Amino acid sequence: MIVLLPPSETKHEPSRGRPLDLSTLSFPALATTRHTVLAALTAVSARPDAAAILGVSAGLAAQVVRNTRLVSAPTAPAGAIYTGVLYDALDLGSLDAGARRRAARRLLIVSALFGAVRIGDRIPAYRLSMGVDLPGVGRLAPAWRGPLSEVLPGEVGRGLVLDCRSTSYAAAWTPTGPLAQRWVHVRVPGVSHLAKHTRGLVARAVCESAQDPRHPADLAAMLTASGFQVALSSPARAGQPWLLDVSAGGRSG
Repeated sequence: MIVLLPPSETKHEPSRGRPLDLSTLSFPALATTRHTVLAALTAVSARPDAAAILGVSAGLAAQVVRNTRLVSAPTAPAGAIYTGVLYDALDLGSLDAGARRRAARRLLIVSALFGAVRIGDRIPAYRLSMGVDLPGVGRLAPAWRGPLSEVLPGEVGRGLVLDCRSTSYAAAWTPTGPLAQRWVHVRVPGVSHLAKHTRGLVARAVCESAQDPRHPADLAAMLTASGFQVALSSPARAGQPWLLDVSAGGRSG
């Protein structure tokens, strides 16, 4: 089983650490696209219209300038770089040893800059969203779709794809063929803040459990036993995901 997570807009910026080495990241087949996107982002971020191209406010100018130094900036594990509501709820640092090992295997973060990373991959803080039309690359979701389709299916094995991504990041890769029958999309009623928090709790619960469900109904039962309120709906038609509506219920973290 893999759990697909979105990155966060807010990121911890490490003050020290070795610089970025793309060759050390998981999924080496993504290296060519990573080099292309990194070079394009570095160049665009030095332009006077960079903030407009990247879709950020003038108040975030320092984060745009930071993009020009990514190849030499300090790095830290991705699980420590990404912050915010979802990652606060996930709370990787408080997991026990077994849950941390499962998190290292199961959690994949879909990134506009790196395509996909594991929580232990060392990356710098950066500013780039999947919805950006990056000069020299184009729309990032389509740019990543082919490369991700080559590497992610092999990571699933015989288990499930538990999709906790937001819409823009889901556009970068969707399971197809027989794999789509094991694709479960997490939906959370309510405002965005609550949805992110609940998805973080779901990802944490999956890491805490030694079970490796092979059918969406088994996943729903596992989460119910963990304190969530869930409702599972089968796909409306072929190629669409199972829908898992989740509320935290009595589970607070």
